[in-house]
Amino acid sequence: MKALIFGSNGQDGRFLAELLKKKKVVVIGIARSNSIINGNVADYELVDSIIRLHQPDYIFHFAANSSTHHNAMLDNHAAISTGTINILEAVRLHARSSKVFLSGSALQFKNEGLPIDEQTSFEANSAYAVARIHSTYAGRYYRSAFGLKVYIGYFFNHDSQLSTEKHVNQKIAATVKRISEGSNEKLEIGNSGVLKEFNYAGDMVEAVWKLVNQDRVYEAVIGSGDVHSIQEWTEYCFKKINRNWEEFLTAKEDFIPEYNILVSNPSLIKSLGWTPKTNFYQLADMMMKKE
Repeated sequence: MKALIFGSNGQDGRFLAELLKKKKVVVIGIARSNSIINGNVADYELVDSIIRLHQPDYIFHFAANSSTHHNAMLDNHAAISTGTINILEAVRLHARSSKVFLSGSALQFKNEGLPIDEQTSFEANSAYAVARIHSTYAGRYYRSAFGLKVYIGYFFNHDSQLSTEKHVNQKIAATVKRISEGSNEKLEIGNSGVLKEFNYAGDMVEAVWKLVNQDRVYEAVIGSGDVHSIQEWTEYCFKKINRNWEEFLTAKEDFIPEYNILVSNPSLIKSLGWTPKTNFYQLADMMMKKE
C-alpha cells in the first residue's frame, strides 16, 4: 500500500507518517520544504503529476496555515481550498480508487457552547473557517458527483511535543520549562478561563486511520469530549516545577477569545472503535518533558 501526505512536515503529517510506516504503508510526503517531494499543494500541475505517477491507495490533505486571522486569508485559500480541489480533480482523472482524507476543523462550526457533532451547522466566522467550509463542500461534491471516497475529519484541539509556541498549550509548557531552568520571564495569556479539549496528536491520527478504513461513515468529529480550562493546564505545568503559576502570569490587554468553550460530541468516531488513549495530565507530562 502507498500513501501521499500533503503537508507532511506539520504535526499531524509527521504523526500520521509514523503510524502508516508501522502499518507497512509506503509514505510519500509532500511539503513546501524538507520533504520527500518539495512542492505546493496549490500547484495543480504538481499535484496532478504526483497522483498520476504514484497511484496511491490513500491521500491525506493536512497542508494549511492554522491562523484564523484575516491576513492569512489568501494563504489559507491556496493551501486548503485550492489544494483540496487540486487533489480531488487529479484523483477523479487518474486514481478513482484512492481514498482521500481532508482535514476539517472544530472552528468551522457554529459554536453555541454545546457539544459539536456532525449535524452542527457551519459558520464562516473567520478566514480559516471560510477555507475549511469550502474544502468540505468540495469534498462532498466530488463524493456525490463522481463517487470518490472522500473522508473528512473535523479536528478539535490537539497538541504534542511537535507543536509550535503559537499554540497556547505549547507556549505555556515551553515557558514553564524555561522558568524551571532559571528564566525570569512572564507568561502572557489572553483568557485563562477558556475551556477546550486537550487531545494528543498521536491519538487523533489513529482516529483518521480508523475513519478511512471503513465505508459506513465519511465525515466525523474527532475529539475526546473532555474539556479543561487553560488555567488548569497552566496550574498543572507550574505544579510540575513546584512554582506558583500566579507569580508568573500576566494578562494580555484587550484580548477577546475566539470562544469561551469548544467541545466535541465524538460518539460517531467512537462507534468506529476509536477512543483517545492520552488524557489531559499525560499530555502535559509529555509536553513538559525535557528533551
